[in-house]
Amino acid sequence: MTIERVVLAVLTLFAVNEATPPAAATTRAVEPIVSTDWLHGHLNDAHVRVIVTGDRDEYNRAHIPGARFIDHMAMVGNGHRPLSVDAMAAALAKAGAADDAHVVIYGDTPMATGWLFMALASIGHGDEVSMLDGGLPLWRAEGRPTSNSAPSVGKDRLTVRSVTDVSVDAAWVRNHLESPDVRILDVRTTREWDAGHLPRATFVLWQDLYADLKTLKLKSPDQIRAFFAQAGVRPGQQVVTYCAVGMRASLMYWAARAVGLPARVYVGSFEDWRKDAANPIVQDRN
Repeated sequence: MTIERVVLAVLTLFAVNEATPPAAATTRAVEPIVSTDWLHGHLNDAHVRVIVTGDRDEYNRAHIPGARFIDHMAMVGNGHRPLSVDAMAAALAKAGAADDAHVVIYGDTPMATGWLFMALASIGHGDEVSMLDGGLPLWRAEGRPTSNSAPSVGKDRLTVRSVTDVSVDAAWVRNHLESPDVRILDVRTTREWDAGHLPRATFVLWQDLYADLKTLKLKSPDQIRAFFAQAGVRPGQQVVTYCAVGMRASLMYWAARAVGLPARVYVGSFEDWRKDAANPIVQDRN
């Protein structure tokens, strides 16, 4: 064989290896927001698991093929608090989450979907989760396939990993009310805000994360970053979100993390805060 043919063979082998990465590598470094087109192209990828939450009847009628359902109440305990980490991992594993998988989540209720993300983050798997950009209405409008067949219960291992940067409690919030390094975001309604809110909190609406609420099409990452900047979040500040019981706050927590902001969620939120008379509450007077 001439040297020219040897060189050609080596270059050809290199090109093939570059063009065909191992199947397991196709889902690495997945973005925190994925498009319907991306998901459609990965429906048969064993390393991608789709989990949906919201209305079970809607799920039974139609869902993205391969998606498993998890009920919101399967992820909460007494007082609408998250389950213990072991119980949470067991519930999420049945829904298809696994150590070697990338999870894509969607639902018909953004707040419940936000809680689902927080649940996965609470056991150390937040970096392996993406939010689907758009819900089932968008998926169907684009002519993509649906199914009414529920996959079998997930049986893969889902390991609990220790995390300390997901949630905070009332004591933490109280100790950081005056901190310039923390921006507290109130994710409720105007009526709830006017009735009483945490000192130095900034009022925001979760609806402003979306370009189209009907299809749950999100704004672009740059637009979401601008949303947080308009709420007064400065570079390097820790975002802390709260609402009534933690659902809307979980969605806002996800959004902050999705665009690279350090964030935590006050899971007990205002219902927990108001139980202690020592916790200050500001009431706007008209």
